[in-house]
Amino acid sequence: MGRLTVLALRAVLVALLAGSLFVQTVMVPLLAIDMEGLDEDVAHLRVPVLVIVVLGVMTAQAVLIAVWRLVTMVRRGTVFSHQAFRYVHVVIGAFVAAALVVFSLAVVLAPGEGVAPGVVLLVCGLSLGPFGVALIVLVLRMLLAQAVDRDLEAARMRAELAEVI
Repeated sequence: MGRLTVLALRAVLVALLAGSLFVQTVMVPLLAIDMEGLDEDVAHLRVPVLVIVVLGVMTAQAVLIAVWRLVTMVRRGTVFSHQAFRYVHVVIGAFVAAALVVFSLAVVLAPGEGVAPGVVLLVCGLSLGPFGVALIVLVLRMLLAQAVDRDLEAARMRAELAEVI
C-alpha cells in the first residue's frame, strides 16, 4: 500500500472519528433535549433510543480504531501475522454488535402505537446490513488466515533453502 493511500485512509479515519466524537458530545445531548417534548405515547422511548445511539457510535469507533491499527500493520509490512487477527476480530465483533444495536432499536420501537409497524420492519431489515458486513469480514479473515499460513510456509522453505545452500 502506497504512502499516499495510507495518508488518505488515515485522513478519512480521523475525520470519521472526529465526527463520531462530535455526535457523542454534541448531537446526543441536543437529541436528548429535543426528545424532552415528546408525546406521552413515545416519551418512554427517550432513554433507550439515546443509549442505542451512543452504543451505535461506539461500535463505529471500535471499527475505526481497529482499521487504523490494521493500516499501521500494512504500512509496517506485518499484517500477515497472527497479531492482525485481534483487530479483525474487533471489526467482526463491532459489526455484529452494531447489528444487534440496530435490531434492539426495532425491539424498543415495536410496542405501542407510537411508531408504525412498517418502520419497525424497516429497522429490522436494516439490522441485516451490519450483520452482512460482519460475514464479509469473516470471509476476509479466512483469506488472511490462508495468507498468514502461506507466508509462514514460504519463510520455512526459505530457511530450508538457505541451509542447503
